[in-house]
Amino acid sequence: MKLWTPLVVSTVLGLSVIPTLAFAQERVRDTTERKAPLKVWGAQFEEFEYRYSDDDEELGVWSGDFFYGTDELKVRWLTKGEYAIEEQAYEKLENQLVGQVPISDFFDAKAGVRFDTPEGPDRTYAVLGVAGLAPQWFEIDANLYVSKDGDTSAALDAEYELLFTNYWILTATLDATVAFSEDKEIGVGTGLVSTETGLRLSYDLIDRAFSPYVGVVHERKYGNTADFARADGGGTESWFAVVGARLTF
Repeated sequence: MKLWTPLVVSTVLGLSVIPTLAFAQERVRDTTERKAPLKVWGAQFEEFEYRYSDDDEELGVWSGDFFYGTDELKVRWLTKGEYAIEEQAYEKLENQLVGQVPISDFFDAKAGVRFDTPEGPDRTYAVLGVAGLAPQWFEIDANLYVSKDGDTSAALDAEYELLFTNYWILTATLDATVAFSEDKEIGVGTGLVSTETGLRLSYDLIDRAFSPYVGVVHERKYGNTADFARADGGGTESWFAVVGARLTF
């Protein structure tokens, strides 16, 4: 009997230790997974729409964001464009490739390069900016652009969403551009260049993956930029009826 006692005690102690070791291993695995950066990727079109203006101009417009990375570092390809349907030509075409890192709980900093194909010669810019959520839940995207010739400009995009219900959402947008130097070849003067304001009422059909909307957009050019547009026989102000969808992949 004395010989069996140590064996029984050892067996009982061993069996009691196994769950403890398993629990410890699970905790280590869980902690490691939480500390490991979570890779994210996807694509989103905030605007994918058809516009019809008060002077019968028809445009196809998009604003897309393709991204890959982690919460600590993302690489983003941002694309915007306006396509004149009747003329079958691009009025605006802008692409940015930027890296983005967090600088606070609500804002990220980004830097990269921007390629433009406006009416006139192509342009390339260095990009430095911030994007995030400002107080009162305004989404802000502010950027500074410097061309290889030293021409400098800044752009501010602001967006606010008003939820009537979990599905019906009214989105207000403001895009403003300011130039600190003149670039007459592409019709840009110093000072406030242009603004675009919009109101879009959307209905969330598939958990924000597909949200069709209707709305109205107002575009206006200012100062020397407006003078350049008039000299070329163009307009300086337009109203558009809008129909489109917000898409997330």
